[in-house]
Amino acid sequence: MTVRLNHTIVAAHDRQASARFLADILGLEVSPPYGPFVPVAVPNGVTLDYMTTDGPIAPQHYAFLVSEDDFDAIFGRVRRAGLTYWADPFHRHAGEINHNDGGRGVYFDDPDGHRLEILTRPYGSGG
Repeated sequence: MTVRLNHTIVAAHDRQASARFLADILGLEVSPPYGPFVPVAVPNGVTLDYMTTDGPIAPQHYAFLVSEDDFDAIFGRVRRAGLTYWADPFHRHAGEINHNDGGRGVYFDDPDGHRLEILTRPYGSGG
């Protein structure tokens, strides 16, 4: 059996602005709108499809496995944007990077409160 995640819908107060935020931080492109969605495709074929909502947004967590070089580039953009970042998903260790499993990881929030994470080694991979 082959099962792969194809896309997920991400609630936003401004779909275009939120898609642009993610694309800019990760160094990706915003795709043209598709119906009510503004997609951002990641290199493994999954798209995050941003959809505008007027109501409250329940924060979700989106983790991106990246290379060491990509981590440096993305983390540089996080810092240049003046974003607060944490070493943990609970926002207890501000201004720190974690080194779980011998890699590096950092968490930061998008404009709608979604919790984004970049990491260089999958959790549980040893180190």
